[in-house]
Amino acid sequence: MIKKILRWSILGGTLCFVAKTLIDNWGKVSDRIEQINSAEWSILAIATGVTLLAHILAGWVWTWILRDLNQKIRTSDFIQIYLQTNIAKYIPGNIWHYYGRIRAAKDARISTSTATLSVLLEPSLMAAAALIVVLLGSQLTATNIPIILRIGQILGLVIVLIIIHPWFLNPVVGYLQRLKIKKNRYTSNLSSSITSVRRYPSIPLLGEIGFILLRSAGFILTIYALAPLNISQIPSLIGAFSFAWLIGLVVPGAPGGLGVFEAIAIFTLKNSLFTASLPDDLIITTTLIYRLISILSESTGAALSWLDAKLFK
Repeated sequence: MIKKILRWSILGGTLCFVAKTLIDNWGKVSDRIEQINSAEWSILAIATGVTLLAHILAGWVWTWILRDLNQKIRTSDFIQIYLQTNIAKYIPGNIWHYYGRIRAAKDARISTSTATLSVLLEPSLMAAAALIVVLLGSQLTATNIPIILRIGQILGLVIVLIIIHPWFLNPVVGYLQRLKIKKNRYTSNLSSSITSVRRYPSIPLLGEIGFILLRSAGFILTIYALAPLNISQIPSLIGAFSFAWLIGLVVPGAPGGLGVFEAIAIFTLKNSLFTASLPDDLIITTTLIYRLISILSESTGAALSWLDAKLFK
């Protein structure tokens, strides 16, 4: 009960903040939207394509994780599964995209424990990747971030990197699987039933950093479609986007980070925490349009992968 209240409070609070900010600046925001010309619409279309490419890369990285878990899979099939289930993250509960991937993996004769481990590793690696980008961005460009927040970023990164290390992860996974095996009375051939991470997932981690950078590129292109940008602003914008995206990922109660990402992005850029000082109406317009771009790219990816599966198989 307390968890539900907390989730709805977080979602309601962030949506109220975004709504109030939008209402206060609606005149300037509507003017910016009305002034978008054909060339700028083309840039927004490119931003949508880049964001879709980021999701395709994320699906590809998921196949790397599964292969690291000693699973023989067809890459294209599991990228399709990833894209088709990705849109389900906007369903309240924020777990249904993971559930869909686990179920699809089981249908492909992957054990429940291995499928579950893969979908747990994937967001953990995303979080680690975003923390790396945020940390580099803040250390190189930010001037106003409190020292406590800097220390918190570093500690958070260290904790995540330790958690995904096989030395830490395998004993936990083995213990949980032994409990499940004991409960189901499958005590024979125990050692071969245990799923384990064979090596540190450094390659998937690099892939997730690529995912974050592509998402950042889509966000920056959205800003560029609305106003001119200096090259010197790009590193700080990458850091600001990655920070907002990370908070949207880890905060409970926000399906797909809806509301949380926008609130953090607006607050971060309005207060110049990453030194990228932008007009308020530009910040608000960008976050709203980029949310639409994200949903459009995810919907397009789901639709195209579904058509590909139906027409060419």
